[in-house]
Amino acid sequence: MRIGELSRRTGANAHQLRYYESQGLLEPARGANGYREYDESALLRVKQIRHLLGAGLSSEDIAYLLPCATGEAPELLGCPELLAAMRSRLRRLDDQMERLAHSREALTDYIEAAERVGGESYPPLGLTLPA
Repeated sequence: MRIGELSRRTGANAHQLRYYESQGLLEPARGANGYREYDESALLRVKQIRHLLGAGLSSEDIAYLLPCATGEAPELLGCPELLAAMRSRLRRLDDQMERLAHSREALTDYIEAAERVGGESYPPLGLTLPA
């Protein structure tokens, strides 16, 4: 099948499919005319890629994980290297969430402080803004 049909059957647009190919996640054959030709296994592969991207994994992570993937969801075999990669990604997500929580807390504090002070007008009285 050509890229348009794969796109229609998977819901991934052609740009995404070309990106997956550039990242080594999808490997089409080339017809004599140079067009990409995908076999039926590409349908499953694209669905697996989309599920793994939805889990927050990078294309680099996915390239590493795909050989261990079975089924559409996909299920991943629990080899030590795979588990180490997923645990590493989970730690990075936890770190990001912690930084976001601190940023949220700081922003909330600034909002509450600004609301306590009030300020019906801007700029504050006696302060002029540069032209």
